[in-house]
Amino acid sequence: MKNEHSTGRKNTTAGGGRTRLVRAAGAAAVVLGLTGVSACAAADTGSSSSAGGSSGKVTIAVPSWVGAEANGAVAKYILENELDTEAELKQLDESVAFDALHSGKVDAIMEDWGGAPKKVQLYVEENKTVVEGGDLGVVGHIGWFVPKYLADKHPDITDWKNLNKYKDLFKTAESGDKGQLLEGSPSYTTNDDAIIKNLDLEYKTVYAGSEAAQITQIRENYKAKKPFISYWWTPQWLNADIDMVEVKLPEHKEGCDADPEKVACAYPETPLQKYFNADFADNGGDAAKFLKNFTWTADEQNEVAAMIAGQKMSSEAAAEKWVKANKDVWEKWLP
Repeated sequence: MKNEHSTGRKNTTAGGGRTRLVRAAGAAAVVLGLTGVSACAAADTGSSSSAGGSSGKVTIAVPSWVGAEANGAVAKYILENELDTEAELKQLDESVAFDALHSGKVDAIMEDWGGAPKKVQLYVEENKTVVEGGDLGVVGHIGWFVPKYLADKHPDITDWKNLNKYKDLFKTAESGDKGQLLEGSPSYTTNDDAIIKNLDLEYKTVYAGSEAAQITQIRENYKAKKPFISYWWTPQWLNADIDMVEVKLPEHKEGCDADPEKVACAYPETPLQKYFNADFADNGGDAAKFLKNFTWTADEQNEVAAMIAGQKMSSEAAAEKWVKANKDVWEKWLP
């Protein structure tokens, strides 16, 4: 997920007053049921669409990873089938989504990992065109992970201080004489190059290109019981199918990631957040109230995400199946 630099290259995050960091979750290869919008269109602040619910339609920005797709699909299904409100999902990178929230081109972001702190400062704290929508209910965490079979064979490999000793296990054609740290998409925010440099680790970040490509590579390595180390995260639906162990990096402390060039610590626990267009939050009626009330657990999100990415169901079908089976959960979200 891109931060406000949106250069298409890997980005770093600064801590500041917020400890939320962007997961380096790669994009799902195909995000079903979403309509695209260009960066130029999203950044155009000269017009508004459904802000405030004036058009009777709610537009939700959906970052391009499957957990966020699960949020959007379930929200859309309930809006349309329980609140008689048309809903549209637009796939947008995180930074562009904040521009679209500001302009009124979208009404809500359901899952933000804190990767656009400058946009939050500008739109939430200064312009007040965007407002906080509360916790999604899911706590995310980024880290470096190895498969359990490797940790069982080499127990000390889960301490970063011993990683250089094992670099040869992780060498690939792409990493040369260094160990490979597998990443997702090069457009997603990560502190890994800084961590590698500042901890004097003989490793190189190698990007699979997307969430789906990273998962494919992990699955292939896991099936063959090959050694690998990967930038990975929770919640993630695949964790129900594979057993991974986190490598302990230096403890995260407030401010340790404030300077992107000097990061030498682990990623923090990250409560995922919702943000709304300010006009929509005030005037969006039952739709706005519903989205404010929308909170679920990582297990619930993973259940829908696994149907989409693991079972290859359409996002609409996955949402419908989950909603019909979990009325006791979502009924509490209704106004």
